[in-house]
Amino acid sequence: MKVYTKTGDKGTTALFGGTRVPKHHIRIESYGTVDELNSYIGLIRDQEINVLYQEALIEIQDRLFTVGAILATDPEKAILKNGKERLNIPKITEADIEFLENEIDTMESYLPQMTHFVLPGGHTTVSYCHIARCVCRRAERLSVQLNESEPTDEFVLKYLNRLSDYLFVLARKLTFDLHAKEVKWIPRQDKE
Repeated sequence: MKVYTKTGDKGTTALFGGTRVPKHHIRIESYGTVDELNSYIGLIRDQEINVLYQEALIEIQDRLFTVGAILATDPEKAILKNGKERLNIPKITEADIEFLENEIDTMESYLPQMTHFVLPGGHTTVSYCHIARCVCRRAERLSVQLNESEPTDEFVLKYLNRLSDYLFVLARKLTFDLHAKEVKWIPRQDKE
C-alpha cells in the first residue's frame, strides 16, 4: 500500500465509511488535533521520566487512536439500518476515564495543595506537558463544536476533558520529581 493516494489532491478527504468532506471540516479539525496531541504525548514519553509515567502515556496514546477513529467516522455510515455496527470501531469507556482519574489521584497524593495558578515552564519536560495540555483543550473545544452539529460519543468529550486535567497534574508531578521551580501566578495589582 502506498502512503500517497492522490485522492485528497483537491482538498477533500474520506471519513471511515467513505463519506468525503473538505479537509477543513470540523470533524477533520477534531481528529487532526487529537493526532497532534498524540504526537506531543509521544514527545513527553520520550523524555527521561519515570517508567510508570511512560507506561501510562502509552495507554493514553492508544486511547487517543480510539478517540481519533471515533471522530473520523461518519455517524450516519457507522450503523446499519438494522441497528448493528457497520464498522468495528473501538469505544472509549468509563474504565478509560477512571484510569485517568486514578492516575491523577495518585500523583496528587505526592503534591502540595495548589493555592495559585502556576506559570507553565520550569523544565523542558514540564513545558512539553503544558503544551500537550493546551492542545488537548483545543481538541476538546473542537470536539464540543462538532458535537453541536453532529452528536459525538459523550465518552470522547469526557475523556478529552479528563486528559487535560491529567496532563496538568503530570506537569506538576514532573516539576516535583525534577526539582524544578513551580512559579505561582500572583496577579499584579495595578497602582493607582
